[in-house]
Amino acid sequence: MYKLILTILIFFFTTNSLYAYLGPGIGAGIIAATLGVVIAIFAAIFGLIWFPLKKLLKKRKEKENNKKKEID
Repeated sequence: MYKLILTILIFFFTTNSLYAYLGPGIGAGIIAATLGVVIAIFAAIFGLIWFPLKKLLKKRKEKENNKKKEID
């Protein structure tokens, strides 16, 4: 285990610069992917909350309409 940790530390502390060009396209792709994940999470949360709530409100409205029909 000691040798593994030592090897990993050596690799991390003896790195060289790569001088690679990352153009604006990669930045836009990262931003788009991040926004996509965040929007997907919010959509899932919205769906888990809204649709059961919508069903509950629909049932409540139907009960009120049935009571009004019984009175008339």
